[in-house]
Amino acid sequence: MENFIVSARKYRPATFETVVGQQHITGTLKNAIRNNQLAQAFLFCGPRGVGKTTCARILAKTINCSTPGPDMEACGTCDNCLSFQNGHSFNIHELDAASNNSVEDIRSLIEQVRIPPQAGKFKIYIIDEVHMLSQSAFNAFLKTLEEPPSYAIFILATTEKHKILPTILSRCQIFDFNRIQVEDISGHLAKIADRESIGYEPDGLHIIAQKADGGLRDALSMFDQIASYSGKNITYRAVIDNLNILDYDYFFRLTDNLTAGKVSETLLLFDDVLNNGFDGNNFINGLASHFRNLLVGKDPATLKLLEVSNNIRQKYLEQARQTELSFLLTALNLANQCDLNYKSSKNQRLQVELALIKMCHIRNVVQLAQQPSSGSLQATDAGQDKKKTDLISAVQSPPSPYKEPAPGPPVVAQEPRPEPVSEESSRPTTSPVTATASAAPAAGSIRITPPAKDQHIPSLIPSLTDLERVASGEENDEPKKITGEARQPFTYETLLGLWNQYAEKLKAAGKINVFTLMTANAPVLKTPEHIVVLTENKIQEHLLQAESVELLNHLRQTLQNYGIDISHQQTERKQIKRLYTNTEKYAYLVEKNPKLDEMRRRFNLDVTP
Repeated sequence: MENFIVSARKYRPATFETVVGQQHITGTLKNAIRNNQLAQAFLFCGPRGVGKTTCARILAKTINCSTPGPDMEACGTCDNCLSFQNGHSFNIHELDAASNNSVEDIRSLIEQVRIPPQAGKFKIYIIDEVHMLSQSAFNAFLKTLEEPPSYAIFILATTEKHKILPTILSRCQIFDFNRIQVEDISGHLAKIADRESIGYEPDGLHIIAQKADGGLRDALSMFDQIASYSGKNITYRAVIDNLNILDYDYFFRLTDNLTAGKVSETLLLFDDVLNNGFDGNNFINGLASHFRNLLVGKDPATLKLLEVSNNIRQKYLEQARQTELSFLLTALNLANQCDLNYKSSKNQRLQVELALIKMCHIRNVVQLAQQPSSGSLQATDAGQDKKKTDLISAVQSPPSPYKEPAPGPPVVAQEPRPEPVSEESSRPTTSPVTATASAAPAAGSIRITPPAKDQHIPSLIPSLTDLERVASGEENDEPKKITGEARQPFTYETLLGLWNQYAEKLKAAGKINVFTLMTANAPVLKTPEHIVVLTENKIQEHLLQAESVELLNHLRQTLQNYGIDISHQQTERKQIKRLYTNTEKYAYLVEKNPKLDEMRRRFNLDVTP
């Protein structure tokens, strides 16, 4: 039996023209060879499987070719090219830095550099995975890399450029290899399939190219694997079965169910996905990518961002026309929230199912939000409008910071007026002129009205009180307010007694710092309802401000005066001059008793400094 050679080795590029997806690299290298402007050291960096080592070998072979072509490609027939192809070249040396990363290995390499080439112009040293060299090996390599002999050229290759010392980077010409595009990989696989007489479907090759994530070597490995699995007939179904990839059809069917609001069919389809061995996190990420592709398909200018085959592209375009933009944006937000909460959730399946159920109700919520007010809505029961508000707040994630307006007559949009509205003018009216002048919102847009200060904001999960109120049909949107009419007068002695009583309560609760501040300085009653608390610094003021809300409520309720207000004021501390030297102490004593200085002069005494 003939020995099998994997496609990654069998179809490895041998010339610059056959390198896939790196035209900016190959063009620069050919120009450098043509103009005889070769650097002493090259650094090829990029992800795995994109052609770094391949380009290094092609460059080494082309440099030593005796008769290069007009396009600066190696002839492949001279002695230097043949010796390289057979692996017998003495001018091209390859070193794997992953297993030869010590100082001794680099010193051995430096000794070889001193020997000039016996045949050819240059000696080329290809060091693969150069980031694996140790720190001492890099330092030993620095001088030789900076000033090598004229016949020596170093080509370094790495997948992790950030691990290489800056002193090495400054001595090299750096070439960054890109990830190979999906179209380039699928086209290269199609050429290999034709040469190997392997049947294929373009959709199947496109899936392989997407799964390779820009690496041609990975794509060729999967190509060989699926060719063996399918008996040299690479179909779309064989690819998704062998590579354990979710079929596009799942997401197209799921989107149809979501837009139609079919909760049961959606959950059953998700259960089928789980039974086939797929992870819920991969499913929700794939669904988010599907919504992203539908969003991209909405605009002809962004169609180039769809990295799929032509057949799948047509399906995306057809479903994008049938799906509203508001649905896609809301569904993308829900999928993103589900992905963020998936790993921390204890019931991960429920996390995905809850997101799918919310997606099923997106269209209903948008329709309710877009529904214009009309005269017939005035007779609608308050409970029905409350259900509409709860449905909108439950689907939105995170919850929307506004509330659906209460049922009432339509109001003509106009500029706010500064003068107050009288009671007669604020009564509802059913005038047909007003109903006709009410402008309906445009299709595909939602008008958002910011809430008032005292307006209740719906939450994502209603409280038990809200559920009881909804069940009983009550409509109590307005929160209870304190009228503030009670203003009973009080004396300073009564205030001081309540002040000390509250301080003792804080002491029993373990808030010693606040207790000390409240008892250190008595409150000052500047006006009959304005209390001023004296503090010495900002720290004390912050401590009292943290407790001022509870203290103010206690005083207002006990004194029956809701006009009481508390403010804080810092006192100026007197600077006490400290006496350090004997001269300062003597001056202080003389200030207290002037006769002390007279006694010093009489006895001819001195003050020691």
